[in-house]
Amino acid sequence: MNSMAMMPARKKRLSIVGFIHPVTLSPMSLVNALLVLAQEIARCPKIQACQRKNTAGITRRIKVLSILFEVVKDSTVPLPPSAVLCFNELYIMLQRTKMFLEDCSESSRVWLLMQGESIAYKFHELNQDMATALDVLPLKLLDVVEDVREQVELVQRQVRRAKFTVDPYEQRLRKDVLAVLDEFERKVTPDSAKLVTIFKFLGLNDARDCRNEIQWLEEEIRDQSNAGGPEATVSLINSLISLIRYCKCVLFGVSEIEHVEKISNVKSPAAENNGEEGYAIPDDFRCPITLDLMRDPVIVSTGQTYDRLSINRWIEDGHSTCPKSGQVLLHKDLVPNYALRNLIHQWCEERGVPFEKPEKGSRNISLESVASTKAALEATKMTAAFLVGKLCTGTPEVKKQVAYELRLLAKCGMDNRACIAEAGAIPQLVPLLSSEDPKTQENAVTALLNLSIYENNKAVIVEAADSLDSIIQVLKSGRSVEAKENAAATLFSLSAVNDYKKLIGEMPDAIPALVELLRDGTPRGKRDAVSALFNLSINRSNAARVVEVGAVPLLVNLLTEEDRERPGLADDALAVLAVLSGQRPGLAAVSQTSAIPILVGLLRSASPKGKENAVAVLLSLCRHGGGTVLNAVTMVPSLVPSLYILLTTGTHRAKRKATSLLKILQRWEPSRTVSTVAAHSIISSTGTAMAVVAPLR
Repeated sequence: MNSMAMMPARKKRLSIVGFIHPVTLSPMSLVNALLVLAQEIARCPKIQACQRKNTAGITRRIKVLSILFEVVKDSTVPLPPSAVLCFNELYIMLQRTKMFLEDCSESSRVWLLMQGESIAYKFHELNQDMATALDVLPLKLLDVVEDVREQVELVQRQVRRAKFTVDPYEQRLRKDVLAVLDEFERKVTPDSAKLVTIFKFLGLNDARDCRNEIQWLEEEIRDQSNAGGPEATVSLINSLISLIRYCKCVLFGVSEIEHVEKISNVKSPAAENNGEEGYAIPDDFRCPITLDLMRDPVIVSTGQTYDRLSINRWIEDGHSTCPKSGQVLLHKDLVPNYALRNLIHQWCEERGVPFEKPEKGSRNISLESVASTKAALEATKMTAAFLVGKLCTGTPEVKKQVAYELRLLAKCGMDNRACIAEAGAIPQLVPLLSSEDPKTQENAVTALLNLSIYENNKAVIVEAADSLDSIIQVLKSGRSVEAKENAAATLFSLSAVNDYKKLIGEMPDAIPALVELLRDGTPRGKRDAVSALFNLSINRSNAARVVEVGAVPLLVNLLTEEDRERPGLADDALAVLAVLSGQRPGLAAVSQTSAIPILVGLLRSASPKGKENAVAVLLSLCRHGGGTVLNAVTMVPSLVPSLYILLTTGTHRAKRKATSLLKILQRWEPSRTVSTVAAHSIISSTGTAMAVVAPLR
């Protein structure tokens, strides 16, 4: 079996300088502990490819020591103090050795190769520590047989003479890797024979091995960033990731993608060491920019939440709008979303996914925020060009697999998305949306979704021939649930551009298909539909169409649905209702539902943003809905107390809306006649819109 195929999830990295002092143990307990440690080291997974000589040497010496520990354990002669001192030092050294070997065996192979001298020096340090401990071992005072004594003495001599050594072949391969990266920088296609030699030595024999290697390297970037590693180191690892991606496609093709798809829902070796890919990450916990799990969620002026590093990079790139809503950012202040961070932390703890809150002044820990080196960028361009070439000329099966590769590549950063689009992938992906093969269609629409996250790609997608029609057709009658959901998410992403809101809304099937997904979809599908409807409803003509096709009752129903995996669904539905209630048709539709008591209840139970939208809808209803609506609102006993609570605990906008609503309620005279009430009502007995008390905002 391939050693990389079923690698366990990586443990938290421990520094070689860390160790645990033996607690107060009796001499015999200490000997037993040493024997167990030595046996565990003997069973440690071997370091793949690199450092074979150093690993074999230290493991062999520890096996000899385990024989000594076993003999001493069975002896009835008390241990002299000098032996106890030696064994204490050996205990510390063996712990450090075990941690180090485990760390190396659960690391990227190519990164171990690049660290050759540093890793070799750590082995040398361990040998020196062993020599120091064995120097005070009183072998003559121990009750051991002659052949065991001779073996231990041989180990003593070996570790005293042990020198710092680096495998010359590994040194040469390390230079070859750097030469390949230099070729990428100079836009020179690397020699395949040289790449094959490097990958054969590393034991990277197929696309699946490369995928695992990429995950280890991505984890290494996080480790380096969290530890404050040098920028040059992070950049080198980033270049290595691009090298592995290139070789994964060029050397091994896409023949193993089917197998990768089958195991992609299994917890991956590193799972970006977050264990994340082993679970369906709730959409609320993903950054809308990167689609990755957020570690430091922050709220921008529009009320949307992003991971701090991603939105910072967005702003630094010169953008002045909210990526999700397309609204202008009134200011660039970022407010920590502590409530969401706590929910993400709890979710991670329940699933064993490491979650570390960013420390003040900490370095970047998001792969999205790692700037591409020139070598990484050129390698990605070559990879994208290779894949697009296959997309143009390949068989239907190859096209399906290439679409999957592009889907993965487009998930990993803005530079990748830009390179894929520049290579001409988008016009080649659009025809695959009409494929009769469910996986081909799903991979194509998901690749377009990931590509659309990059702002410049939105225009390329929209302008591609038949693209919007094809995406909407997938939304309407896609061959898989995920394809439909991702088509809705693609429309949401594209509609962040104001001009495209109108364009998408005018497509005959777009809004009806979204409402159908809102009605019959999974919780995730409903969330995608609600998000797209929110963007589209900002356009007034689209809002009327959303109401016309019956979205309002469905949105109101979502206010009462509870789904732990989609905790923000009600908040998103409230946001759409708040937009729709800004127009007469929307107000009429909301007033015909049972929304009022639900909205009042949400003034206490919803999120801060949800409360803000709930009071906004109530204010619109009371301001423009006339006496019937006002009577219905005042019939809810908890309304006024909830509004007063909102005055002290709500957001600035919520407080302002609550104040306005309280003023309207104070002016309302419940003794008005029925005829007066009817005259002010927005809804007649036939359901048509009538005059309103005040003009709409």
